[in-house]
Amino acid sequence: MHTRTQNSVRKVGERLNQKVIAKTVLKGNGGIAKTADFVAAGIKKYDVAALCKEGFLERVRRGVYQLPGNDQITEEQLLRELLPQGIVCVESALFHYGYSDFAPRAWSVAVPRTASRAVGNIGEFQVRAYYIQKENFLIGKTIENFNGVMLPVYDRERTICDCFKYRTKLDSETFNKAVNAYAADENKNLANLSKYAKEMKLYTKVMNLMEVLLNG
Repeated sequence: MHTRTQNSVRKVGERLNQKVIAKTVLKGNGGIAKTADFVAAGIKKYDVAALCKEGFLERVRRGVYQLPGNDQITEEQLLRELLPQGIVCVESALFHYGYSDFAPRAWSVAVPRTASRAVGNIGEFQVRAYYIQKENFLIGKTIENFNGVMLPVYDRERTICDCFKYRTKLDSETFNKAVNAYAADENKNLANLSKYAKEMKLYTKVMNLMEVLLNG
């Protein structure tokens, strides 16, 4: 009987400790965390499930949790947790840099070609995936602030190169506004534009049009 009581006390103590750790993990991740984040902090997978069953954690998406009643989770936080290998690109990047007035309904995100399963697992969260070949994936990758959340995004020059690469997917108004806005942008870096365009085999198309816009 004594042993059973000890075991019971130990289990209660372990659960309390897990709750403290879980709260710390969530706080460090801006209020949302994946199973892997809890496991890395020392909480076993089945204990995460138990905390969820108890009502201490609330499941946001498959393998993604928050504290119950937290309605402050943003799309940016979800994107960071659900698709950590993704890089914001094309339409979403154009809007971020002010090269487009149109806020896309779905997030445009570049992912490696091996990430199709990860994209398929994010449920109803709207993502437009651009599957990028390995040699081009990291060209122009940077980190920027999206409403308080730091996300990987392609820089201005890579985004403009992508406009040429995916020109058939963009309407002409979006394309024209983007390249004109870039040409007028004081923060543009033409050396990087030239470098990326060469690496992505878009040099002639990109530089011919830019020459017209910059000298027009």
